[in-house]
Amino acid sequence: MARFIPDMVILFKRLLADSRVPRKRKVVLWLIVGYLLLPIDIVPDFIPVAGQLDDAIVVALALRWMLRGIDPIVLDELWPGPPPGLALLSRPSHRAWSRAVARDA
Repeated sequence: MARFIPDMVILFKRLLADSRVPRKRKVVLWLIVGYLLLPIDIVPDFIPVAGQLDDAIVVALALRWMLRGIDPIVLDELWPGPPPGLALLSRPSHRAWSRAVARDA
């Protein structure tokens, strides 16, 4: 997990800078970043477990939707970390495609 978060930060920066990422997806990415930076949450952070879990759920759902609209080849190019980290983010069809590419390499 400690290696995954820095990879996500780098991916966010690269996605925002890449012209192949649709504008609508970039807006969602900015909304995710804004939600994480704002002190106001759906469930306050002082409530044990649920306070942090709501952040994770909102971010995971928004990120998954955002990544589904990006070409898997572009996502592979922009991902800085190991393939298993990318597999956590990607849709099942992209995971199968990545495994097929890795097998052929």
